[in-house]
Amino acid sequence: MSTKQSQKDYSIYFQPPSLTDAKKRGKEDIKVHYDFDIPLELKELGKDKFYLIQTYGCQMNEHDTETIMGLLEQMGYQPTGDRHQADIILLNTCAVRENAEDKVFGELGHLKHLKTAKPSLILGVCGCMSQEEAVVNRISRKHPFVDLIFGTHNIHRLPNLIKEALFSKEMVVEVWSKEGDIIENLPKKREGMKAWLNIMYGCDKFCTYCIVPYTRGKERSRRPQDVIAEVRELARQGFKEIMLLGQNVNAYGKDFEDISYRFGDLMEDIRKIDLPRVRFTTSHPRDFDDHLIEVLAKKGNLMDHIHLPVQSGSNEILKKMTRKYTREHYLELVGKIKQAIPNVALTTDIIVGFPGETDEQFEETITLVKEVQYDSAYTFIYSAREGTPAAAMEDNVPYEVKRDRLIRLNDTLNVYSKRNNERLLGQTVEVLVEGESKYNPDILAGRTRTNKLVHFAGSKELIGQFVNIKIVEAPTFYLKGELVGMAVAN
Repeated sequence: MSTKQSQKDYSIYFQPPSLTDAKKRGKEDIKVHYDFDIPLELKELGKDKFYLIQTYGCQMNEHDTETIMGLLEQMGYQPTGDRHQADIILLNTCAVRENAEDKVFGELGHLKHLKTAKPSLILGVCGCMSQEEAVVNRISRKHPFVDLIFGTHNIHRLPNLIKEALFSKEMVVEVWSKEGDIIENLPKKREGMKAWLNIMYGCDKFCTYCIVPYTRGKERSRRPQDVIAEVRELARQGFKEIMLLGQNVNAYGKDFEDISYRFGDLMEDIRKIDLPRVRFTTSHPRDFDDHLIEVLAKKGNLMDHIHLPVQSGSNEILKKMTRKYTREHYLELVGKIKQAIPNVALTTDIIVGFPGETDEQFEETITLVKEVQYDSAYTFIYSAREGTPAAAMEDNVPYEVKRDRLIRLNDTLNVYSKRNNERLLGQTVEVLVEGESKYNPDILAGRTRTNKLVHFAGSKELIGQFVNIKIVEAPTFYLKGELVGMAVAN
């Protein structure tokens, strides 16, 4: 292949995203493909070469990185943590918050010098930011040294795109604005004792502040037999915990036209598999049905932790966010969950300072927090995402007010985080030991069934094992305990 393609040949590798196309929700059939394989001529393209991936954002991005690593290693590339050794560097990006984009563009500025010193380096940007029209235009204009841009729908095309980037003098851009088919059997490189597993892709909720429906496409559920087969394989490989992933996991199966099979049915089937722990994220309150609660209450390998984003406690703000539930519906759902699973840990997401949020509406969020008494929460100051309906609303809450509301919200949440932790004092809990503490190598860290972080002294040989820990101290954000003995996971 010529080292410089003609513009005519190159044009098929310049497919930037279109927000207009991404907003369309057609009725095209989503096909499932089981015949994926990397072309033979590309399987040694990375021989004696190294890759480095920097991942930003949620677990979905982390799982996409596992797929990208699997693809690269089947091409012969080897991992490295040294950017000077790397022959390909990919930034797997997040588009949910403005500061995430700022970090990526700042990193591109640093990498420019690396690219100048090593022109053969392939530098790529992928993930949710790549699905944004304005982002790709900005990269093309201000960061022309980037070699490759691809999106969330065409990860399986990476081997071909790398080949084009290696031989082209132009920036290779291939971003599918509308979701593609479901590609099964993609290679994945998973590390450690915990595994992520996609059960569905995309979101149809269109909350006014959220860019995800445009960057991840419409809801597409994997077939139950494919999900269950992957769970069984992960169990055979010895993973201790799996996390089922989806932008809205409890909408799973709503798109099936040939069978009646929903998320509760999937959890019931997975509950019967010999695997110690199963978690899931993220849930939408509108799709959290009674059958799912009934299944989760059976426990076993289904954990006693539910992440249930509320975003606001005000009906007026929830309506402006197009969340499609009310404060009353949310609190009724919380009541059902707590009645069915008495020791459940509830966590949430909350946005403060949404356009037009008044002091009274913010107070409604505070009173909801006091009623639910969350174990913890992810809290955010509202920031506009270009292309979303909320971005066209008047952002009329001053930053200082947003900041003060965030501080007060977190202070309120911390009261209940500590109170819920203190209820565990003197109790013995099952902990999966994940590794050394980030701050003290002589201390081990692990998670309870309710996903609480526990620190305790113990031998490194316990990493990857289930142990019983007696809780002796209960700070706000973690627990301290003493080793009692080994545990047998349900």
